[in-house]
Amino acid sequence: MIEYDGVKFYNPEICPFGAFTDASKTEEALTAYSKLTDNFFLVSENGIPTVNTDTVALNRKIEGCQMVLNQLIEQEITETIVPLTSFHRDEIYNLIWLVMPGYYKKRTFEMGDYFGIFKNNKLVAISGQRMQTNNFIEVSGVVTHPDYTRRGFAKQLITHTTKAILKANKHPILHTTKGNPAILLYKTLGFQLTRDMNWWYFNKQQTLI
Repeated sequence: MIEYDGVKFYNPEICPFGAFTDASKTEEALTAYSKLTDNFFLVSENGIPTVNTDTVALNRKIEGCQMVLNQLIEQEITETIVPLTSFHRDEIYNLIWLVMPGYYKKRTFEMGDYFGIFKNNKLVAISGQRMQTNNFIEVSGVVTHPDYTRRGFAKQLITHTTKAILKANKHPILHTTKGNPAILLYKTLGFQLTRDMNWWYFNKQQTLI
């Protein structure tokens, strides 16, 4: 964890995310963090970060939401779900960036356990774990190759990942964008919306590159 006067970030090689509670502290923190990476996210519930526009540019604000498992709704698992290892690191990265670019680094894999479904020796669907606290583990990296959607792979992988989190005596949470059709899927698995969140996506100003 990297901290600048109360504003905390992950190592940018692992996860390009940070968070804050005091918006007055973010200007210097964003400038400092931008020296480590070209693009990154800052998460907040209500606060609006202050920015030095000479060093950092706001690319866009993404409206998101948090969901927490209320009670697991059992789903039949018919696919073979494989624990993924460092051997699969490049395959994981390539599939996630194909479906959901921008959020995932190759070393994000180090944040938790990842699981996959293979077809014809090809990784076609993934679910994993990212943010972890004393009480919670985040379900993340849920992607399916476009050629293999609508087969129930995501539902089975999320169920498998959620059970692994519960087995570790932690509570499953997840984050997604507001209005994402996947919210309906998450609800069928027992997750409920708990709060709105904002993800501020920043770029380092070109003069610093």
